[in-house]
Amino acid sequence: MAACGAAAAEYSALLSLSCGPITRRRFAVSCRARPPGNLSAQQKKKRGKNIAPKQRSSNELLLTTEENGQLPSTSLRTSMERPQKSTSSEDDTNGAISQIDEKIAAIGNEQQERSKDKHFESDFQLEDFGEMIQNMEKNILLLNQARLQAIEDVDKILTEKEALQKKVDTLEMNLSKALATKGNINTDIPGDHLEKFTKEILIESALSGGNPAHLCESPLFMELTVLKEENMLLKADAQFLKAKIVEFAETEEFLFKLEKERSLLDATVRELEARFLVAQTDIWKVVPLQYDVWMEKVENLQHMLGCLKNHVEKYAALLDQHDDLHDKIDELEASLKEGKTSEFSPYVVELLQQKLKAAKSRHQAGHQETNTHIQVYQQLTEEFQDNLGKLIEESGRLEHSANSMPSEFWSHILLMIDGWFLERKIPNTDARMLREMAWKRDDRICEAYFACKGAKESDVMETFLKLTLSGNSSGLHIVHIAAEMAPVAKVGGLADVVAGLGKALQTKGHLVEIVLPKYDCMQLDQITNLKVLDVVIQSYFDGNLFSNNVWTGTVEGLPVYFIEPQHPSKFFWRAQYYGEHDDFKRYSYFSRAALELLYQSGKKIDIIHCHDWQTAFVAPLYWDIYATRGFSSARICFTCHNFEYQGTAPAPDLSYCGLDVEQLDRPDRMQDNAHGRINVAKGGIVYSNIVTTVSPTYALEVRSEGGRGLQDTLKMHSRKFVGILNGIDTGTWNPSTDRFLAVQYSATDLQGKAANKAFLRKQLGLYSEDASQPLVACITRLVPQKGLHLIRHAIYKTAELGGQFVLLGSSPVPHIQREFEGVADQFQKNNNIRLILKYDEALSHCIYAASDMFIIPSMFEPCGLTQMIAMRYGSVPIVRQTGGLCDSVFDFDDETIPVELRNGFTFARTDEQDLSSCLERAFSYYSRKPMVWKQLVQKDMQIDFSWDSPASQYENLYQSAVAQARGAAQT
Repeated sequence: MAACGAAAAEYSALLSLSCGPITRRRFAVSCRARPPGNLSAQQKKKRGKNIAPKQRSSNELLLTTEENGQLPSTSLRTSMERPQKSTSSEDDTNGAISQIDEKIAAIGNEQQERSKDKHFESDFQLEDFGEMIQNMEKNILLLNQARLQAIEDVDKILTEKEALQKKVDTLEMNLSKALATKGNINTDIPGDHLEKFTKEILIESALSGGNPAHLCESPLFMELTVLKEENMLLKADAQFLKAKIVEFAETEEFLFKLEKERSLLDATVRELEARFLVAQTDIWKVVPLQYDVWMEKVENLQHMLGCLKNHVEKYAALLDQHDDLHDKIDELEASLKEGKTSEFSPYVVELLQQKLKAAKSRHQAGHQETNTHIQVYQQLTEEFQDNLGKLIEESGRLEHSANSMPSEFWSHILLMIDGWFLERKIPNTDARMLREMAWKRDDRICEAYFACKGAKESDVMETFLKLTLSGNSSGLHIVHIAAEMAPVAKVGGLADVVAGLGKALQTKGHLVEIVLPKYDCMQLDQITNLKVLDVVIQSYFDGNLFSNNVWTGTVEGLPVYFIEPQHPSKFFWRAQYYGEHDDFKRYSYFSRAALELLYQSGKKIDIIHCHDWQTAFVAPLYWDIYATRGFSSARICFTCHNFEYQGTAPAPDLSYCGLDVEQLDRPDRMQDNAHGRINVAKGGIVYSNIVTTVSPTYALEVRSEGGRGLQDTLKMHSRKFVGILNGIDTGTWNPSTDRFLAVQYSATDLQGKAANKAFLRKQLGLYSEDASQPLVACITRLVPQKGLHLIRHAIYKTAELGGQFVLLGSSPVPHIQREFEGVADQFQKNNNIRLILKYDEALSHCIYAASDMFIIPSMFEPCGLTQMIAMRYGSVPIVRQTGGLCDSVFDFDDETIPVELRNGFTFARTDEQDLSSCLERAFSYYSRKPMVWKQLVQKDMQIDFSWDSPASQYENLYQSAVAQARGAAQT
């Protein structure tokens, strides 16, 4: 109240200076006319209605211009944008008050004159007194009217007070938001408004006839005073909070920098780890090839170790900064608790406290993680040093150790020797002796190579020619002639067989070489030491001799020859492997050129293994042309990977490669059994010493209607026909080392499989809330052989059973591709179904690892590799019983099969009902018997689908055929 009284006195003095005595009298009248303060608004209105004063003219109620000009020009109504509808009533009130003041002044003058001149009292007339009474009555009426007007003004003030309170609330909210977001707000503005509003309230109250002292006691003025005091507190709090927010922002920014730095360090260390693993692999693979390269890699490892130490030290420094940051956060939290805050800023304080709490928890987590990383990095550094020491220690022993040399080294030596012979730099007998030594991995070859490292080629040849042959090798010299080989030229499973079988036979001690066309679309980056020989091989085709460039290189550790025809038709410069209108001519040319290369090389080859109809020309060409020239040491093995493709053509086309059409266009030789044309696959069966296909069950199937017209030929040659189940490259398909996976895992640790499932779901945009929702996958070429109607049904049935389905593959048939694009569009908005209508090698690895079930509903399947790969990655196969699927997948509920062999779910018929039943069984085990399902997954992952067993079977066939040939030669 002291502040109120001081303010009232201040404004009373202001009014006395500004308005003069007339205005002061007007305040007195207004105060006397003021009604009691305890009346309600409705009572005031009723009271005003009971006293209905006579209307005054506007001229009588208007204030003079002189008086208006002395009032302050700024009012609360202007600053706060109050409504202007009450202006006329205020003017009327002021006019009435002015009229009353004039009357009172007149009466006062008359009284002064009577007091000065006493003789006027006696002359005072009765009618003057009556006129005075009438004037007083009029004044009373004016006072009543002013009182009513004052009541209305009070109502307006109360209304404006409520509006002001709302504005204050809004101001408080805006202030809190501004402090919380930017920490930059002008806290002087609310105080200025409150000050201005207080002044205007006092002025308006005085103008309306109120008493400033009484006004100070009013609730409105008291609230305004409290509001002003609290605003001052708020201003101090805001300044405090702004300072803390700025400090916190700097702290938070520093935290983000630390987190970013830590992420960069993590990425750097992961990169170093990956480079270390790659370096280790490289060292054990190709180090002996060039010792100086090996030492360079060791030096790189040492440099990497130094970088890792630097990063660990930097991480430790960051940890110290984390400790400083922890102290800073504690200090900031304490200062916040000590600060005094008003009721207008609890939201800001709470928000700041939450941010501090989050920063503190993030700091603690970062501190803990940093410590963990440092410990891991220290362990890694120790292991790094140990491994590096072992590598350096091993370097001396490995420098000239022949037994430790990798396959790439010996393939390089063999190709070098063959290049010398083909270029006519060494004679055939010397080439054979040197090949024999390399084949046996003779230490002397290794020592000679490193002794003349860096010397001229002539000096190297002279050193090699000084070596002598001792002993005979028990291994076989095997040459594969094929149209594909993984990973340089891959279309289907044939490429995997050529590479996988070749490596397995090489591991068993045999000399294995590969001959391929040099396609323009090959993956050249997968070939090591690719070079063209300084020799041209000429081969016959269509009555002429054509030159061929011969390239050499190593692929997957195997020596490979690439034949590049110099034919005008550019047979293998078509930007694709198959599907050309002249495929028959292309591959008949290649088969003749490949045999010409082997013939001119002078090699004593034991086995020539040709694959599919594209190289089946080799069998009749070898026996009808090259065996008669003295190249007769080899025996021919022909493998048909799919009897659906047999290579038929008009009989005259066979003459392009030099074969005698009249001799071969016969039912017992190469004449097609069904169409009266030439059948190249049939020629491969008839003219080969060994005929194989890719699974035992498929071998049985093709002897009937599955032979596509060749069943009678196969029955006739059944003694040399056998089915051998293919294997897979367990080095490439290994979930514990697969570089395409988000997380590697094994049969003993399946947590990584769940992580890969979550990763694939996120990558493909699949629903991922339910981790236990089964994921069914299918990776295939979309051709009729694969059971397209059953694949479509599997998609819908999986959705019906509450699972998820992912299809990866494309179709070479346009209408089939369009059909599945329509299915993909239908499920575009379904977050449980995804169709990726292309082939993606990296994505295929991820799908194998993520899927719980893998479906293969083929109409026929010679072997199939996807079911083996799926089991290798812990995806349970759901297959139709046909071909190689029968030989690799055995039903989990079939009691006629030993329990240890049951590894999946099978169905026999080609109808949708049988597939549905099989899917339902699999889903039932998955959801109702999780432990049984886990055991099934682990058992599948431990099955050996490597090439070791198939290679042994081929080895036995090769050796048997070679032994028969040698026995026949001796007799």
